[in-house]
Amino acid sequence: MENVAIAEVADHDWVRLTQAQFGPSEVSPGFWIVPTWSPVPANAQQVIRLDPGRAFGTGSHPTTRMCLRWIAGNGSVTGVAWPRALDYGTGSGVLAIAASRYGAAEVDAVDIDPAAVEATEANARANGVSLRAGLPDSVAGPYSLVVANILAAPLKLLAPLLCALVADGGALVLSGILARQADELIAAYSGSIDLVVADEEDDWILMVGERRGTGRMA
Repeated sequence: MENVAIAEVADHDWVRLTQAQFGPSEVSPGFWIVPTWSPVPANAQQVIRLDPGRAFGTGSHPTTRMCLRWIAGNGSVTGVAWPRALDYGTGSGVLAIAASRYGAAEVDAVDIDPAAVEATEANARANGVSLRAGLPDSVAGPYSLVVANILAAPLKLLAPLLCALVADGGALVLSGILARQADELIAAYSGSIDLVVADEEDDWILMVGERRGTGRMA
């Protein structure tokens, strides 16, 4: 019979200890996500300083990186790329902040976790970005850009809502999807938006689509 021992474990902030393992991450040439506990790389030109707090999102996961790359590649640092943008399931707020940096005139960021809302507001202030953060029931579309980096199962359930939030001709960017789940997402959104795989990293994919016109005002 094995001996079993019980010992008291010191109280640590395990979330902080885990986050401290992450360092700066280069999204695209010159564009870096840098945790607040790390120095900024010398070659960084566009930087988002990030402290996730108790929320999800350090900017280093492939799904987040693909969303960031898409935003940087399709946005603008000198003009308005999207009149209104929404980050649905914002976590630490990194995608919302990136949208603001790359040409979104107005940005909303929502999450079901109040800790994520707090982290998003704090990170927006730290980066000098103006956005509105809140719970999902505060959302009022339409948006010219909707980004949702969650997981495939909730993305399928949210398909009618997310489609309705995208303005005519607007872009929907989805991640948190495994490559083998692509057909499921295409089917879930096919009524309003034709999704295509726009990027892939490891076993994860980024799916993007444009809302077909319905005669609504954008």
